[in-house]
Amino acid sequence: MHYVKAKSILSSKNGMNLYRGCSHGCIYCDSRSTCYCMNHDFEDIEVKENAPELLEDALRRKRKRCMIGTGSMGDPYIPSEISLEYTRKALLIIEKYGFGVALQTKSDRVLRDLDILTRINKKSKAVVQMTLTTAAETLCRIIEPNVCTTKDRFNALKILRDNGIPTVVWLCPILPYINDTRENIEAILSMCVDARVRGVICFGMGLTLRDGCREYFYRQLDRHFPGLKERYIRKFGNRYEIPSPHSGDLMRLFHRTCEENGIMHNNDEIFAYLQRFEEKTNFEQLSLWELK
Repeated sequence: MHYVKAKSILSSKNGMNLYRGCSHGCIYCDSRSTCYCMNHDFEDIEVKENAPELLEDALRRKRKRCMIGTGSMGDPYIPSEISLEYTRKALLIIEKYGFGVALQTKSDRVLRDLDILTRINKKSKAVVQMTLTTAAETLCRIIEPNVCTTKDRFNALKILRDNGIPTVVWLCPILPYINDTRENIEAILSMCVDARVRGVICFGMGLTLRDGCREYFYRQLDRHFPGLKERYIRKFGNRYEIPSPHSGDLMRLFHRTCEENGIMHNNDEIFAYLQRFEEKTNFEQLSLWELK
């Protein structure tokens, strides 16, 4: 871990990364790709030490409130967050200025901040996005080795549900010949139905591999799935998109299950929902006024 002084914290679309890099060790992580110009080892997490001050200054200056996103280039709930509390500080600032938040994580550590998320959600909107890739606990410990397993994430989704926090699941990536089975997709979607998630994001049944990500992924295949790397190379070469041979059937299953259970499954619709700021205070005040 190392610290840097950042010049700014919010992107043009109001996303932020308090950390760059990650220690979860997911074998497929796209954020390892060289195109992101991360000039340090991926596990040597970069901490933006002045992020809280930058965020407060940015939100204080904004003329219009909006949703603030985090978690795209580094999980906001890496183990070090427990002691550093940068994510918690950011959430408190977001609450202070009346903004909404859409955060993305693989960790049930998000429940530590349930108190703040609940308060934000009462005034505007707090959405938690959770990645689910496999219903098999043993497989989860292989492909996502240093973070809580799917069972714990599912439990977190249910706790968030019970506290009124809207959730979205990322059903990706689906790795050909590893977790691209009908049984796995059915089990994950069953969890989504049970947890009453608002939407499920899916870019297709497969994964993408870029330079940097591909090399790491292939090393992990050699380590955990001997012979599978050669099968990938024969089948896909150096392609960016790596579709499952079962993609068509699995996507039909995905869309049908979501449609039958009232779960958003159009990516554009879900992203619009994540980006849409909702003011609840005025509605509540109006309702009280009408009661009088």
